Amino acid sequence: MSFKFEKLEIWKKAMELGEDVDSIAETFPKKEIFNLTSQIRRAADSVALNISEGSILQSDPEQKKFLGYSIRSLAEVVTCLYKAKNRNYVDSDYFKIKYDFCYHFMNMLIAYRRNFL
Repeated sequence: MSFKFEKLEIWKKAMELGEDVDSIAETFPKKEIFNLTSQIRRAADSVALNISEGSILQSDPEQKKFLGYSIRSLAEVVTCLYKAKNRNYVDSDYFKIKYDFCYHFMNMLIAYRRNFL
């Protein structure tokens, strides 16, 4: 037995992103705990949460709405990554790796939303 969302590649990618972001956010300065650290963690977790919520007992238009929330949360993660890079909390190599991951993941989410619903 499994939930529908557990079979979705986009959900698996979102879960991976959430764990990666949680790990790196742990290294941010303590002064950011209620600001950037919290924001990037919530945004990253929101991607997977909205994919799962939208996939359970929802109509296609409703599922598209939740995927839209996931897409916007992913854009928020990218902006937080820029903030972290600009504040020297992450180096350029880490930023590039996560930026590329988010870029390809964004395309996956958009394609899924467009083609499978």
